[in-house]
Amino acid sequence: MASAPSEPQAVLGRVDKAGRLVSADQQLEALQREAGSDIGHVLALPQIAAIADLARKLGIPVSRPAIAASNEHDIEVWVNATPEGDEVALSLEGWTERPAAASRLATLLGNSGEVASPASPREWAADEELRLISISPELAEDLSIDPAEAAGQPLTRLFRLEEDESGEMPLISALAARRGFEGQRARSRNESGTAVTLSGEVVTAADGGFAGFRGTAQSDSPPPTTVSAPETGRTSAFDHALDEALRSPLDRIIESAERIVERADGPLRSDYASYGNDIAAAARHLLSVIRSMNEDPTNGQRSIDLSEIAAEALVMLESRAEQRGIKLEVEPAHPLLASGEHRAVIQILVNLMGNAVRHSPEGGTVRLAFGRTAGSAFVTVSDNGPGIDAADQQRIFERFERADEQSGGTGLGLAISRRLARSMGGDVTLESAPGEGARFTLTLPAA
Repeated sequence: MASAPSEPQAVLGRVDKAGRLVSADQQLEALQREAGSDIGHVLALPQIAAIADLARKLGIPVSRPAIAASNEHDIEVWVNATPEGDEVALSLEGWTERPAAASRLATLLGNSGEVASPASPREWAADEELRLISISPELAEDLSIDPAEAAGQPLTRLFRLEEDESGEMPLISALAARRGFEGQRARSRNESGTAVTLSGEVVTAADGGFAGFRGTAQSDSPPPTTVSAPETGRTSAFDHALDEALRSPLDRIIESAERIVERADGPLRSDYASYGNDIAAAARHLLSVIRSMNEDPTNGQRSIDLSEIAAEALVMLESRAEQRGIKLEVEPAHPLLASGEHRAVIQILVNLMGNAVRHSPEGGTVRLAFGRTAGSAFVTVSDNGPGIDAADQQRIFERFERADEQSGGTGLGLAISRRLARSMGGDVTLESAPGEGARFTLTLPAA
């Protein structure tokens, strides 16, 4: 177990240009090991790794709060990331252990297929003067406000605080005493006047001082009921739970990235602001993956041009391919009409091409070829990677299965791709052998 430092001194580490943790003090090394990694491997603490990556991209020191998970606790730290040549020096301050947060997905999914009706989190954070720092999309929707416009406003402009039985307001008392609170009754100031109960915990700055509150707004309506998922609906229930667990964080990433692009927090160099576009595009793509898992792609199915959509997908993979020296080749193609849903087809092609780039050797080539048979149109994505053994060629189309556990990825892409293709009347098929690369083919009905 990663224990807290015995002295209030910074925990140090260093990350190289490939994101690997190349050196670390004992506490950080222990966290890395508990996350299933080791020194010399990619830093496996997502929030800390993201801060280090941001500092490397911007070329300037970056300081942010972060949470890392040990086997038994959540650990709150203030991360200072400083670029030094090709590496980033990490200094973790204010190391504080908190009880581990329950998995939201586990909360949504019960044993034996029971699924609690999902209740989206109504979360907020405010500074030491109760000015709003962030608000979850669900709470913003309840209050009929724009999260970006709400930033910087007093919390009391959103809620009308009410006294408790003793005539006190727990939030105001907690602000004066610099402590957490619960049971603050309030009503939204919008037309609905929704009744909520606010609770919050203290946020501590790097120097140990009071930096505000982070909390939730719990609706005073009756708690959600639990419904049993029918035997045939287990997959659907899982899809909805996964969507519910991931959509809100992705919405926040997109919102934050757009604020970078718009320079909403102050002047920023254009090349730095452009990173915001990259972040937002990647988050929207991932959000599309999540939504694809429980949407019916036959809605909106129409005549599409496979060669045109492939060109769109290619743009999304160019940067990743360039980083690894992978050449993307596309056979000259005339319009190739098929019946399908535009977004679903892009999703499939990005998944197939992304897999090809990931598994190709550095300096390799990924090729796209197009064709037509009686009643169908197809596009084939081929690579010169290690190939896939015959025994694994069906398994990799199952959820959370990967041909190579060391290659990364979630194991969802191929499962989603095949489901989407089949729901549009087509399929995704594979031809491969060890040492001969792989050829994935998306086939759709001709239009």
